[in-house]
Amino acid sequence: MKMKKRRDILSLTLMLGMIISSSCKKELDVKDPNSPTLDQAKNENGIIALASGSVYNNSSLNGGGGLGDLFFAYCIGYHELLADNIASINVDFNSNAVNLPDYVIFDDGTKVTNTSPEKVNLRINNARDKQFTNMFYYEWQSLYALNNACNQILDLVNNIAFSGDAATKKNTLKAWVYWWKGFAYARLGSVYYAGIINNVPSSTNPNYVSSAALIAESNRNLEQARALLNSVSATADYTSIMMRLIPDFLQQTSLGAVPTRQAFIRNINTLEARNILANTRSVAMTAANWQMILTLTNNGIGAGDNVFIAQTSDINAIITANYGSVSAITAGDPSTTFFTVSERLVQDFKSGDQRLAKNFVKNEFLNQVGGFSFSTRWQLINQQETPVAGNNAIALADKTPGNQIVYYAGSFEENELMKAEALINTGQIDQGLASVDNVRNYQGAGLPAVSGTGLNMAAAKEELRSERRVALVFRGTAFYDARRWGVLDDTSSGGGRTNAVVLSSDGVLSTHATINYNFLDYWDVPADEFVLNPPAAGSVPIKNPK
Repeated sequence: MKMKKRRDILSLTLMLGMIISSSCKKELDVKDPNSPTLDQAKNENGIIALASGSVYNNSSLNGGGGLGDLFFAYCIGYHELLADNIASINVDFNSNAVNLPDYVIFDDGTKVTNTSPEKVNLRINNARDKQFTNMFYYEWQSLYALNNACNQILDLVNNIAFSGDAATKKNTLKAWVYWWKGFAYARLGSVYYAGIINNVPSSTNPNYVSSAALIAESNRNLEQARALLNSVSATADYTSIMMRLIPDFLQQTSLGAVPTRQAFIRNINTLEARNILANTRSVAMTAANWQMILTLTNNGIGAGDNVFIAQTSDINAIITANYGSVSAITAGDPSTTFFTVSERLVQDFKSGDQRLAKNFVKNEFLNQVGGFSFSTRWQLINQQETPVAGNNAIALADKTPGNQIVYYAGSFEENELMKAEALINTGQIDQGLASVDNVRNYQGAGLPAVSGTGLNMAAAKEELRSERRVALVFRGTAFYDARRWGVLDDTSSGGGRTNAVVLSSDGVLSTHATINYNFLDYWDVPADEFVLNPPAAGSVPIKNPK
């Protein structure tokens, strides 16, 4: 009965997507952003509507691509699963199996082994007839749909006449497009072992390149966006274009309003810093890498900067209140939600952290059939149903329309924690810990300062590690962290997690368990691409050798 309920929820999500997508298209005045016609984009209003729709309404809710419910709930959900922030007993999207570790050793020495290792499971499901359960498929199709839409705008924009300061308007629009291309390649390069660089609309090519080349392409696009923004001189025309690109209801929030030109550049800097950090093993980071991250984050997103977000809404929603984010489908009774809270996530909150008190309550869920990953003592609170009064910490889940936001790219907290990590690793420990304190204060954690307490580098790194898991939860960065820190590696290579809190299926709590994840660090190219578009001679391998 429970599984039928969850499948009904999924069907409702897709049905709602088609309805809301249609409503959103009316506001954005755009038809299919992947198939524009001259009639759609023959003038200034048309090209701006197309550019806005290509990002915010790109088939976003009906599973056909784009960055709506499917992306933020399930693509980001895969990342959170792999980082062991959440678990799922659902068979939908193969969610119950994609993050099963190789084994766990409980406190009493009992070892439970997974008979279907993650790598085997993922590759069995990487087939065209198993698209629904293929983790590799969803993010690929969403991001390449976005990239293609951006290519089409760039192909059209130079033929459009703009009013006012035409150069400023055109360069602002181009900067917007290059930003989103940079975003798309950043995510592709941070997830897939190989991919395709394609800057021609409605086409593809068989020349597969490495993840590093995809990241380089991301940076190239971001640098083009930066150069165009630096060329903008008419602030009023810049603002007028940006106000038409960002849907009105997003601009009503403190974070979603139009970023100044300088703040837009700071968003670029933060994403470029992430490109370095997320795709370099910590043991391989050089002094030059850390210095580059410091340079970027010192001029990265500040506490008062507007950033790129989506938000729930009563009408014209980009993401829906009940199904449009990882937190939305995690919040509530764990016996009925799509995702459940991992014991290892809660373990990383420090005693007295008001973010824990605000967002989590004990509600034991023992899974009797699915294995050791699923049982938990914790429930994520939906602030709509059970608001926690008198606590000013950040709320992680609120299904009241208009109250939930998700981040497309960077945030102040992420920028500050990247800065902290660079400072700590270059011996500026106390300065780095001050940035950790800044994030905790920003989110209302109510914790005493750790800067000025004399922590050594090892202790400072542990503060940074746990704070990244807590402060950036549900934002899709924890998978990158687990990969670069080596946690996802086999224990024979120094990976895994020790002293882990694990609740067994029969309710026995271990506090010093060992978990061997042994997950893929970068994903294979999905079969829906390589079967239809086989690699050309000279392409890099499209399957991770691990």
